[in-house]
Amino acid sequence: MREMGVEHDSYTFPILSKAVFLVDFEAFWLGKTIHGLAMQMGFGCDVYFCNTMIAVYGKSGRFGDACKLFHEMPDRDIVSWTAMISAYVREDNFFGAFRLFGKMQNEVEPNAVTMLGLLQGCPSMVEGRQLHGYIIKNGLLHDRSVENSLLNMYSHVDSVSDAEILFGEIDKRDVVTWNIMLSLYTYKGDITRMIGCFRQMSGEVDPSCETLTVFVSGLAECGYLFEGRQIHCLALKKGLFDDKLRACLLDFYAKHREVDISAKLFQEVHYRNSITWNTMMLGFIENGLLKECIALFKQMLLVGVRPGAEILRTLILAYTHMGAVQLGKGIHGYIIRKSFVESGAAITALETSILNMYLRCGSLSAAGVCFDRMVGKDLVAWTSMIEGYGMHGLGFQALELFQKMVEEGLKPNDMTFLSILSACSHSGLLSEGCQILYCMRSKFSVEPNLNHYTCIIDMLGRSGMIKEGLALIFKLVPFPDGRIFGALLAASRVYMDKKVADYAANRLLELEPDNAGYHTLISNIKASAEKWFEVEDFRSTIKSKDLMKLPGWSCIEAKGFLHGFVSGDRSHPYADCIQQTLEILNRTMQDVLM
Repeated sequence: MREMGVEHDSYTFPILSKAVFLVDFEAFWLGKTIHGLAMQMGFGCDVYFCNTMIAVYGKSGRFGDACKLFHEMPDRDIVSWTAMISAYVREDNFFGAFRLFGKMQNEVEPNAVTMLGLLQGCPSMVEGRQLHGYIIKNGLLHDRSVENSLLNMYSHVDSVSDAEILFGEIDKRDVVTWNIMLSLYTYKGDITRMIGCFRQMSGEVDPSCETLTVFVSGLAECGYLFEGRQIHCLALKKGLFDDKLRACLLDFYAKHREVDISAKLFQEVHYRNSITWNTMMLGFIENGLLKECIALFKQMLLVGVRPGAEILRTLILAYTHMGAVQLGKGIHGYIIRKSFVESGAAITALETSILNMYLRCGSLSAAGVCFDRMVGKDLVAWTSMIEGYGMHGLGFQALELFQKMVEEGLKPNDMTFLSILSACSHSGLLSEGCQILYCMRSKFSVEPNLNHYTCIIDMLGRSGMIKEGLALIFKLVPFPDGRIFGALLAASRVYMDKKVADYAANRLLELEPDNAGYHTLISNIKASAEKWFEVEDFRSTIKSKDLMKLPGWSCIEAKGFLHGFVSGDRSHPYADCIQQTLEILNRTMQDVLM
């Protein structure tokens, strides 16, 4: 254009600035060059150009440049103020945006677009209600986008009641309005309201791809396989399929053990982004298909997709389940060599996954080095390390780390307390465990739940305090489940407390009558007491109910190869040699003990 001598006007540079931002998000220098050239050519005071540059700087993370330009503008209109408020919101500086909103009212009257930007970053219900009142007072509630943004704001601040009141006041609800309410119920895990909302919506508006995606994601978490299949059929019937919905259905079927359908849907996805690959890999892991997960990762590399932090976390999870610490170390080395343009939270989560891998694969020293080198240790990382010490029977080290975490200003949550109580239980630290339980409520205002009480029962049982454990259940646990009575039964078996064992066994059968593991455990207890008629009854029940206990399996890495073993299976090519070696080791151990 310049070579042909065509004159620039006030629209040329704004269009060029937008194009640069869309083509290359990180080309800050090119945007600054265009800005400088426009200033030289006399467009520095042009309101339209300056508004465009504020928006571009704000969207590309150049908040300082956006502020400088805004304050240097001799004349500002409503677009200038709105663009600057949006820049504050993108920086998560809502209070700065709110202050600027107050100053704006001294010069120009905010419009619906201004309110959309403010509502997007509203941090709490207090500010949200203030904005709601302003919108009503200034007659902006008639705008459909403002109504939906208000509704979205209430859903983000977890105010279900306010959202429902506003939803009921909206006269003409479009698909976006319904999707917001559906997303809210899905996020809260309120399946009954979620299903009711979808059915009510179907009578008013046609669902969109986003509607079905949100609904399927909610069904995936609650085991509603039949309803999910109905939504799948509806999507096919109405032609509402897109890659996001396919990926969501892929995850849905994987969670319901229909991994073959997931794999078929994966093949139908036209554009497979990192989320799609990661969802399929997680689906394989959830169904125990660890080798298929690794094979899919290799396939992803072959098609040229560079793995991000989330995919590497999934791969590390697969190696963790397989006990493949050497392969995991390879991924750790790859992460150290490569630099990731990811958020700090994503990198911390990835480092925590590596930490967990070392802990669960028995490499405590490597885990310690990994933990010490972490720059931004969050609560999850501290909890993982405490849990790792507990798994390895190092209860005192777990307690020391817990104390250090508290001294550094981190407040433990329920998972942290579960990890430290478990560590105390595995190390026989009854007194310390009871002190932790006491300080949960008194010092940290964390209410103990069933998992914490199960740890205490296990702790008491390991110390032979069976009746004290039973008394604790009666006194403090209003709705005990099978796990807590399982811990009590295991302790009763060790210390041969017949009465408590019988009581715990009866409660287990009442609470979980179809649990094959508990039937087998009780059957073994009866067999050790030589109650053969009762043993026969239990075995008949297991057979008549067709209760199947999944066989145990393990995986070991040797010389770069993975070897899997299933209980009772002798299909491994070296099974005979392995069995002979185990027998020799067993005899040697017996000789040492004698």
